[in-house]
Amino acid sequence: MLAKLINYIKGTKVELKNVHWPTRKQTINFTLLVVGISIAVAIFLGFFDTIFGYLVNKFLI
Repeated sequence: MLAKLINYIKGTKVELKNVHWPTRKQTINFTLLVVGISIAVAIFLGFFDTIFGYLVNKFLI
């Protein structure tokens, strides 16, 4: 059991050496992109939620 764990850790270490890690600048840019898109989607959905809520209150209640 311990030998399997050690082999797994060694294999994982080898695989992590093959990973192409993003640069710091790329990571910051991608993070800002995700945050920006998330905010835009939240505003978009919030706008329609407000409109539909108003319409429901006006015509159904």
